[in-house]
Amino acid sequence: MKTTTDLENEIGHWFRAHLPRPVMEFCVFWLKQAWASIYAILLLIGIYFSSLFWQADWPLARYDALVLWAVGWQIVMLVFRLETLQEAKVILLFHLIATVMEVFKVNAGSWHYPEEGLLKLWNVPLFSGFMYASVGSYLARVIRLFDIRFTNYPPLVLTFLLAAAIYINFFAHHFWYDIRWALFAATILLFFKTRVTFRIAQTRYYCPLPFAAFLSSIFMWLAENVGTLSATWLYHGQSPDQWVSFAKLGSWYLLLYVSFVSVTLVMREALRSDTRRPRSATATAAALS
Repeated sequence: MKTTTDLENEIGHWFRAHLPRPVMEFCVFWLKQAWASIYAILLLIGIYFSSLFWQADWPLARYDALVLWAVGWQIVMLVFRLETLQEAKVILLFHLIATVMEVFKVNAGSWHYPEEGLLKLWNVPLFSGFMYASVGSYLARVIRLFDIRFTNYPPLVLTFLLAAAIYINFFAHHFWYDIRWALFAATILLFFKTRVTFRIAQTRYYCPLPFAAFLSSIFMWLAENVGTLSATWLYHGQSPDQWVSFAKLGSWYLLLYVSFVSVTLVMREALRSDTRRPRSATATAAALS
């Protein structure tokens, strides 16, 4: 029986055999990105389309159905080995980290979930943790699919301290100073020399990690708008016809560093030295999302 890795390789071989190299690498890049994002895409499909037809008087609340949808696809991912156990560890860790923040933020009034549901914990529907877990799923899968390596990675203890400061600031700025600008500067200073090297087909490319985080945050922001435009959750003072503030790009940018550091806890192989000489990626090809 063919594995998903076999199918991935066969698709890659077909593109290499039938398309000019620039077109082939462009197509393979975005196919890999979509495949790495498959869990997030499935969640967004469930969130958006359920908002179109779900009725308030149905026996099963939409939020509860989304919990079943998220759990069901997570089981499928594991059973069919679309995720490895190592990747599942990353997802579980990020799920727990993000759920704690979600409970705090919702009860602090930053955003809210307007619909009812049985599967809620302190006003937070349980499917919300899976939305953050999809970010961990993407990062873990994209590292494998693109054979990503982080070169010139800072000392781990400094990255842990930065991630902790970012995470704490998400809570502390509600009752103390918001130090996000200092944290933005810290990410640049600490990861200024860090490069993300990745392989599209046979060629390796690289881009600076802060640049990759910024590009990724744009796609996170776009995905978040699917949730708010479907009124699945809303920020304080926001109506469903309003887009999420561009200021949230900064929040996603910082949260991605927490994600990167979480990944390094269980995927240390990505931090090993890469002796293969990568090409400099263009702004388009360098995007990790």
